[in-house]
Amino acid sequence: MIRLIAKKINFLLGKTLQNKNVFISGSLDYLHRERTLDRNYFDYVRLSTLELISYEIKKRGIKGSVAELGVFKGKFARYINTYFPDRLLYLFDTFRGFDNRDIAIEKENFFSSGSQDFSSTSVDAVLKLMPLPEKCIPVKGFFPESAAGIEDVFVFVSLDADLYEPIYNGLHFFYPRLAKGGYIFIHDFNNDHYKGSRKAVEQFCSEQNINFTPLPDSGGSAVITK
Repeated sequence: MIRLIAKKINFLLGKTLQNKNVFISGSLDYLHRERTLDRNYFDYVRLSTLELISYEIKKRGIKGSVAELGVFKGKFARYINTYFPDRLLYLFDTFRGFDNRDIAIEKENFFSSGSQDFSSTSVDAVLKLMPLPEKCIPVKGFFPESAAGIEDVFVFVSLDADLYEPIYNGLHFFYPRLAKGGYIFIHDFNNDHYKGSRKAVEQFCSEQNINFTPLPDSGGSAVITK
């Protein structure tokens, strides 16, 4: 019945919804294992892909930690913490917004204005949002300097730093430390407001002779595997 209603909505309002970048579609019709997704998180593709990837990593017994570069208030990091409950979660961020050094590179290359304000956050506020804060390691400071001395192996990494320089540096830092069978999400790959994200992915993948897969999530993420 619900599917029939959804199909009718798609038939009557599909064009209008698609013009607003909202799509009604079935998903994983023939997968019967139980899955847990937050119905209040309005980016099904991104969250669902994270859940599927976490399942594959656990099923294959891949060892390593998880991380996010560009945490802001921790809204996506909390799901990384949820789906990888037995892993250390490194949280890399300035916790005060974009660094002027990265903004200068954005402007020089016409990637973005770098004007968006991400300063309304703090380590304490992010940790309060985490379901398992005891598994989290906040790393405050300018990346990649802040990562000095960290030599962990990673199974999943989210790069959501928006700007070219931290994303490019993030790929250089994390990819060599990525376990075989691990994944890197790069947010905003297909976001025309942050063109540096695409440039960083394309340049890094060309240099390393590796491929990426674009996702149709809200921010237009790309995925790199190893």
